[in-house]
Amino acid sequence: MDENEWSYHGEGNKSLVVAHAQRCVVLRFLKFPPNKKKTSEEILQHLQNIVDFGKNVMKDFLGENYVHCGEVVQLPLEFVKQLCLKIQCERPESRCDKDLDTLSGYAMCLPNLTRLQTFRFAEHRPILCVEIKPKCGFIPFSNDVTHEMKHKVCRYCMHQHLKVATGKWKKISKYCPLDLYSGNKQRMHFALKSLLQEAQNNLRIFKNGELIYGCGDARSPVADLKELAHHLKPFFFPSNGLASGPHCTRAVIRELVHVITRVLLSSSDRGRAGALRLGLQGPRVCEASPFSRSLHHQGKNTPEHSGLPKGCLLYKTLQVQMLDQLDIEGLYPLYNRVEQYLEEFPEERKTLQIDGPYDEVFYQKLLDLSTEDDGTVAFALTKVQQYRVAMTAKDCSIMIALSPCLQGTSSDQRPVIPSSRSRLAFSVSVLDLDLKPYESIPHQYKLDSKIVNYYSKTVHAKDDTVRSTRFKEHEDCTLVLHKV
Repeated sequence: MDENEWSYHGEGNKSLVVAHAQRCVVLRFLKFPPNKKKTSEEILQHLQNIVDFGKNVMKDFLGENYVHCGEVVQLPLEFVKQLCLKIQCERPESRCDKDLDTLSGYAMCLPNLTRLQTFRFAEHRPILCVEIKPKCGFIPFSNDVTHEMKHKVCRYCMHQHLKVATGKWKKISKYCPLDLYSGNKQRMHFALKSLLQEAQNNLRIFKNGELIYGCGDARSPVADLKELAHHLKPFFFPSNGLASGPHCTRAVIRELVHVITRVLLSSSDRGRAGALRLGLQGPRVCEASPFSRSLHHQGKNTPEHSGLPKGCLLYKTLQVQMLDQLDIEGLYPLYNRVEQYLEEFPEERKTLQIDGPYDEVFYQKLLDLSTEDDGTVAFALTKVQQYRVAMTAKDCSIMIALSPCLQGTSSDQRPVIPSSRSRLAFSVSVLDLDLKPYESIPHQYKLDSKIVNYYSKTVHAKDDTVRSTRFKEHEDCTLVLHKV
């Protein structure tokens, strides 16, 4: 355990990841605010819960080949301390409000999925990895929704305006999750190009395990598409094509977008089909999507929904997201019912499995899709747990690893996708599958209201004003001729 063999890989709100220089593994450490340290036993249990939830719940929902659970390991404390000092200067300033856990010695050991660990490739072969955080792919269909706007505009597009107003990001992204989840190639291409133009924290690209594209926050330097295209040429650029210039950049980016789309629509999981069978309800098009708006201005309808293949990861992820059948507005009263019960009987918290164990019993209860409220705590708890799982799927990341096939090698052991230059072997995996905390539900309720209110007062109100002061394009009208 030499800290010099490990390097900073990235971090989110709850954890930080370091990668080993030679071996295809990463270590994931928990992070806490300076005044909220936990005991070693609590940290061990927390990490074990993450492993169990992935193994017993998400593997069944998403498929065995897509989910990598890892294992809990105990490390020498001196190694952790030295590692923490080594990587501190590489951490984004916006993430330094929380400290790495250096006291327990516990971490999770996982495969480094940016290095295409799913199959055994030769070390010298270049490996490209695209990480996408697709976010929520449907518009709420619950009758409990009180804001009419939520039935028309997706959460991601609304939240963009609040994030730019508060300085989280400099510019509003044209990406809309409903376009990516539509299964329609035209809409998917637009969504992926939009992510590349304004990556925010929804897209990162790695080459041989090193980050080459993506940003951490609004203070990060703007990602450069020309530089990205230079990195991508060995994977996508045809030998007889243009060598440089804007046409070359566009061609390479277009090729990347087409390959990612094909991979997302493919099914590389030979395990059993997803356990959920939830039909997509509500609108298939978000009114705020720039793709939909541009077609609307041209007098065309948005191609609604080609439908995702049922074996592909996007379809399975969307199914898990739709466990949020009631929306936070319908869920919050049920959360309060559980809270009231726990206030009277605090000793029941363990029986209700709020903090685990996330075992087969927990998983089976998630399959009850009834929405008829019988007034019981059991019904409320089931909906609360389903909401937590749905929120986990709404915030997960999809890792797509690509590597050129060597000439003459057999491809029957691994899925392959064609590109203009060569065939690419690929693997698809899911990251960030920690179950969302029960305690975060009140925060989600307040945030939802804040997002919708801000959007309604600023963006939608402005749209209404603009629409009312100009002649509406394609509107039926009557021309009246007067004798003079």
